Amino acid sequence: MPKTLFDKVWDAHVVDSINDGPQILYIDKHLIHEVTSPQAFAELEKRNIPIARPNQIVATADHNTPTTNQHLPVRDELSRKQLQQLTDNCAKHNITLYGLGHQYNGIVHVMAPELGITQPGMTMVCGDSHTSTHGAFGTIAFGIGTSQVAQVFASQCLLLKKPKSLRITVNGTLKPGVLAKDVILYIIAKVGTNAGTGYFCEYAGDVFENMSMEGRMTVCNMSIEMGARGGMIAPDQTTFDYIKGKKFAPQGDAFEKAVEYWKTLPTDSDVTFDEEYHFDASDIAPMITYGTNPGMGIKLNENIPTTGDMTFNKALEYMDLKGGQTLINTPINYVFIGSCTNSRIEDFRIAAQYIKGKQKAQNVNAWLVPGSQQVAKQLREEGLTQIFETAGFELRQPGCSACLAMNDDKIPSGEYCVSTSNRNFEGRQGQGARTLLASPLVAAATAVEGKIVDITKTQIA
Repeated sequence: MPKTLFDKVWDAHVVDSINDGPQILYIDKHLIHEVTSPQAFAELEKRNIPIARPNQIVATADHNTPTTNQHLPVRDELSRKQLQQLTDNCAKHNITLYGLGHQYNGIVHVMAPELGITQPGMTMVCGDSHTSTHGAFGTIAFGIGTSQVAQVFASQCLLLKKPKSLRITVNGTLKPGVLAKDVILYIIAKVGTNAGTGYFCEYAGDVFENMSMEGRMTVCNMSIEMGARGGMIAPDQTTFDYIKGKKFAPQGDAFEKAVEYWKTLPTDSDVTFDEEYHFDASDIAPMITYGTNPGMGIKLNENIPTTGDMTFNKALEYMDLKGGQTLINTPINYVFIGSCTNSRIEDFRIAAQYIKGKQKAQNVNAWLVPGSQQVAKQLREEGLTQIFETAGFELRQPGCSACLAMNDDKIPSGEYCVSTSNRNFEGRQGQGARTLLASPLVAAATAVEGKIVDITKTQIA
């Protein structure tokens, strides 16, 4: 029987099936952070159950971490307690922790790939919805709830119903200024936020084959925003080159042997998917959202739709926008480049290329937050830190930051923020904050101009 990439990885990890129903799936890597793990640790302690395989767990501190003065004690009491609890739990159970200040600390979905922890053919879970990021490597990766975190702690397995298969194919050549973030925002705007419900999505076609690993991670990261359990891209030479030499990647002959297996994973040519979508790359343009879910997106030079359902009307009311309106020239006082979607070195290189020689608009608070200490180090070594600081941008220390307002980095009520993060729900970046999702390039241009501009009509290089 021909198999999809997903089938091949899933079937290789099935431990048992329950009466032709749910299946017990072995989990290769379990990533944890300070927010969704404490209750799971407490549950196991209460029932006197040991951690099954602590060596398969990697922990980091990211959601509650401050992005300034990380050498000082954490000011927020709740954040401080959660971070300390993670430290205590990891020490008690002999789990590897890259805590605040560690050279490998960072957002969980940034630091794991850059260290070579994420590898093709794996199953990976984390108590975080954007675990789908790791699917960029040909990995089955998805977010789980706290009770499932406890299940993996106890057994290194999960009881799951196998999702249906979905493939999204994009062929052709992207226009100048169109980034991976635009591709996934375009797809979600076209198919809607429920199109992926019940499915695991594979991305295929020229556009994804030609993307960097950073771009692929951005796309897979937002698979959850169209309702999918996760997203995957078949591993290829781009994948192998990215992994080779990483700290926790196989080395020498072991790497070559791993590559031989990884090359067997791509979907067989004669497979039929449960659902398919096809898009032409030439129709994709720089995108921006106008509403309160990632599916409410338009091309930069398009107008907001004039009609919609009750959710549409409620979203426009919250955003203080009107149907038929253009977002071009809308004044913006906050710009955020960061999050597990767009805080990798490539994202900052793109932003720096646009910003170099320019100055940030005086009305804009521009926060640049690298996804890890490794990215922060690269920024310094490549001279990007100097470019940003000379232009008046505020370069902060690694963390989830203004993506979700679980720390001090909050957007004030009523203010618009052009953000490279993944969600624009009501209050996502702070109570009353209004989020406009966009690419690092659009965000950088907004910060320089102090308003939303059509980058297709400005100097992109």
